[in-house]
Amino acid sequence: MIGAPVIAIVDDDASVRRALHRLVQAKGYTVESFASARDFLDAVPRCRPACLVLDVHLNGSGFELQERLAADGLKIPIIFITAHDDDSTRRRLEKCGAVAYLWKPVDEQVLLQAIQRATWPDDGSSGATRARAAREPEGREPPGTG
Repeated sequence: MIGAPVIAIVDDDASVRRALHRLVQAKGYTVESFASARDFLDAVPRCRPACLVLDVHLNGSGFELQERLAADGLKIPIIFITAHDDDSTRRRLEKCGAVAYLWKPVDEQVLLQAIQRATWPDDGSSGATRARAAREPEGREPPGTG
């Protein structure tokens, strides 16, 4: 799709990164994938992402990358993904202002819906819907809540 929004995926797990890349690209988005925050930051001027799918525990912390983007004045909508369900991660996710946060394994349809919300925020969705997405994990229940 020519002119499709660029979706950046930053995850240090190569298999997750490849799977997400293929999924998002199959839906017509232009996708750039990165194994580290440094690789992503180096590419931002070139790729100009409309949305970032970011692993919370990326080579340490995806939160650090989010804070760096904010400090640099880069307002890129972020969808956090995580396999870790602990109180401190949940608290940070609830406060971070992300478009959504999703538990691994990521529900494909929920991820695609979150990307659509992030790249087309004026599609009639209310601010309350986007705010709820930032507070509540979508798709799968966190591990162990079964």
